[in-house]
Amino acid sequence: MKNLIREQPILFSIITLFWLKTLFVGLIDFNIRMENPLQLLIFIISPLPFLLVVLGLIFTCKPWKQFLFTIMLMVITTVILYGNGIYYREFSDYITIPLLLMGNVSDLGSSIFALINWYDFLYILDVPIVLYLLILGLRKKTVFKKHTFGQLRPYFIFVAVIFVLNLGLANIERPLLLTRSFDRALLVKNIGIYHFHVYDATLHANTRAQRVFASEEELAEINGYLEKNIGDATEDLFGIGEGKNVILISAESVQNFVIGNTVNGEEITPFLNELIEDSFYFTEFYHQTAQGKTSDSEFLINNSLFPLARGAVFFTHASNEYYSLPEILGEHHYYTAVLHANNGSFWNRDAMYKQMGYDRFYTEDDYSINKENSIGWGLKDIEFMEQSIEHMVQMPQPFHVKLITLTNHFPFELGEKDKFIKPFDSNSKTLNNYFPAVRYTDEAIKIFFDRLKEEDLYDDSIIVIYGDHYGISSFHNRAMGTYLGKEVTPFIEVQLQQVPLIIHIPGLSGEKNDTVGGQIDLRPTLLHLLGIKAENQVVFGNNLFSQDREDLVILRNGSFITKDYIYTDDLCYSKDEEMKVEKMMCEPYFDEVKNQLEYSDRIIYGDLLRFNDFQKNE
Repeated sequence: MKNLIREQPILFSIITLFWLKTLFVGLIDFNIRMENPLQLLIFIISPLPFLLVVLGLIFTCKPWKQFLFTIMLMVITTVILYGNGIYYREFSDYITIPLLLMGNVSDLGSSIFALINWYDFLYILDVPIVLYLLILGLRKKTVFKKHTFGQLRPYFIFVAVIFVLNLGLANIERPLLLTRSFDRALLVKNIGIYHFHVYDATLHANTRAQRVFASEEELAEINGYLEKNIGDATEDLFGIGEGKNVILISAESVQNFVIGNTVNGEEITPFLNELIEDSFYFTEFYHQTAQGKTSDSEFLINNSLFPLARGAVFFTHASNEYYSLPEILGEHHYYTAVLHANNGSFWNRDAMYKQMGYDRFYTEDDYSINKENSIGWGLKDIEFMEQSIEHMVQMPQPFHVKLITLTNHFPFELGEKDKFIKPFDSNSKTLNNYFPAVRYTDEAIKIFFDRLKEEDLYDDSIIVIYGDHYGISSFHNRAMGTYLGKEVTPFIEVQLQQVPLIIHIPGLSGEKNDTVGGQIDLRPTLLHLLGIKAENQVVFGNNLFSQDREDLVILRNGSFITKDYIYTDDLCYSKDEEMKVEKMMCEPYFDEVKNQLEYSDRIIYGDLLRFNDFQKNE
């Protein structure tokens, strides 16, 4: 090894630069935290096996190819680091193969540019140094030397030892690490970003084959688990909304922390604050989305299954068999539709909606859109609500419609005339602009309610408003801490995943409900209110009004929330004391969390619902 370093000092110097840059990005852009010295050691050595293996392969090439392949390695590592860095700033997540295959990137437009920072030149700071060293090596013809695999055997054994050491220490720190494919943050922290992408490619190849080998026995096993662990015996409020129209409003990027709060002394959501007083409002309701974001929330609510940890079900498994909420309501003589003033193919909605049984999808082609009434991602919410009412009055009743808003979408662009409140003042332009955008959406929902009343649609409807996913990512934690007046710890980060859920039934006074719930619970809750008992369902959610439900919400990354505890980032927190406690306090839930996520994945990857004999209502 020492002789090899003496023979190839330039290439080893370059690999050292790549290694240090990887560590720097992990700390700065990936926000990787270390809780103890062992985690720090794992983090430091995790990028090395990949970089050293590639270096070893470069050693086996001719000198001029060593020059070429080193440049290629520089480009590839920089693209991997910067691509993931940019993605992490908004989504607090890492890029996967299914995500790349979705083809959505070209539609993101200004969102991507808004994520670019002035200090991003640091990603290429090593480029001139590397090029200088490579040119220096070419001039000194003895620097680049070809080696055989036989000569490099001790070197590759050394690299293998480092790799085994990395995995061994990682599994000591987090047992069964590689079975937690849903927890990408934990994987990157322990095996490094490069090995994560190799692991992701392996997972992708394996999951493609799961449908071929799926069987009815797998579904029977899952059904057995669900019958034993998930049930609902309550009759409270059952059928209270029978025969009523069902209107869902997917409030883009609205988080629960804005409800009842102010900025610059002004209410952020004055209408929703007032509506809550006469509605069922769930004070601890969480989004459970992953890389599919809004489409994941739609999947959760319609199917009561977890979205995939990698990619979006709307893209990867749109041809699967489902027994979705619109299909069930259609069997009970509901007209079902989605209204969204965007491209119909975005998130593959046009295909997925057909599969889930919607009668109609109103897209941007059904709306009058021009420069004056649109901004950012498209038609402004107030105009969207006004035009949507015109479509709704033409629908047969009872109907079930879902309206997906757009204006409160990153990067939260809004014209001055549409700002009902002033922006916040912090070091984050994103957070500053978030509050006026939320306030605008609140005003749009108020106008929608007024129009429902004008068109005599209000009294005979159930109106449900829910946040689809977070709007402010962990990248803005420092600014968020300024607003909240406290540090955003992992404990607070999880609590910030709460989104509003407001169920408004005209004629009922409603109440605040402190049950711990998530988007996966909304489908069984709605069916309960409508008095519909769909037989032989395969769902992981529970009726939010049930007195017997277990207070447990599972997030897609493996974090979970109970009545008393929050588990995240491999740490257990007491909700009452807002502090870390022994992990053993959270351990009773580990198996259930793992089972639910894995069983839901098996249903989707294996298309297992094609084996289910749904007892449909004719």
